[in-house]
Amino acid sequence: MEICVRQLDPSKRRSKPDEKHLVFGRVFSDHMFMADFTEQSGWRDARIVPYGPLAMDPAAMVLHYGQGIFEGLKGYRWANGQIWLFRPEQNCERLNRSAEKMCMPRIDPALQMRAIEKLIGVDKDWVPHSVGSSLYIRPTMIAVEPHLGVRPAHEYLYYIITGPVAAYYAEGFNPVKIYVSEEYVRTVRGGVGEAKTMANYASSLYAAELAKKKGYTQVLWLDGVERRYVDEVGTSNIFFRIGEELITPPLSGSVLPGVTRDSVMQLATHWGIKVTERPIAIEEVIETAGSGELKEIFASGTAAVISPVGEICYRDRNYRVSDGKVGSWALKLYDEIIGIQYGEREDLFGWMRRLDV
Repeated sequence: MEICVRQLDPSKRRSKPDEKHLVFGRVFSDHMFMADFTEQSGWRDARIVPYGPLAMDPAAMVLHYGQGIFEGLKGYRWANGQIWLFRPEQNCERLNRSAEKMCMPRIDPALQMRAIEKLIGVDKDWVPHSVGSSLYIRPTMIAVEPHLGVRPAHEYLYYIITGPVAAYYAEGFNPVKIYVSEEYVRTVRGGVGEAKTMANYASSLYAAELAKKKGYTQVLWLDGVERRYVDEVGTSNIFFRIGEELITPPLSGSVLPGVTRDSVMQLATHWGIKVTERPIAIEEVIETAGSGELKEIFASGTAAVISPVGEICYRDRNYRVSDGKVGSWALKLYDEIIGIQYGEREDLFGWMRRLDV
């Protein structure tokens, strides 16, 4: 499918923000990619146009029944000026898995990649130059058919927007405090927890706000059935270092299959660390925290890469982890992944993809 490009008049383009003062999700590049889907025609009218509001019918089904999915990945500018992506094929595949779960149409991964490459080529000056800063890329698919009635839509819009973001840890790689929620759940097995859909994030807001009011950064989510086994933390996957073993919850249907999660597991295994996917009960977490066997907790995700946990609150009692400091495995994983993303360390797994822009 040909991608048509309509560029914004140079006189109307916005000034690039100061890279020292970037804020995540506030500033967006000059252009966006769009494509339309109908059951009769499939995907069509692939185009890059100036960034701007979407024209949508008030009866668009995404507004009423939540048929919407998205992805998140980043573009990194290396010291030589080249722009690279980190495992973008994984994001393309996951978007299609989310689409299938939400009864939405697949979109050819090759088209997804061409759209990203073409869009970044048009807006390549928006990719920051400093290590740690990057261009955030947000592919999204929504149901736009104007119809009231619960069923899969027949019309969809796929679009991609981008924007420069700062290093997540601009003020230092510091541990966070997390709060275990027993009353509220994010999702359940058999639901849509494994899809990257808007509903999962909406369902996390209330408990997250309660946790923040108590002074905690994120919620540690338990499973929605027994409310006993750990699922995720905030919007990220979670890892526990107990003794010399790295443990993470299995992909049981309520956990998002994170790209960074998989990268952590591959790296740790390559280093000779025992990596185990298994259910881990909150009682085990608390017991090992008390005994000292729990050496580290950290989260993984696109935004922060690695987010170390220094304290966990369970039933109004606080437990310090790694003496409230960054654990050695979390730091090593963070440095390695960041180094690979910016071309400063060897890419042993072939994760990086250079854009021809």
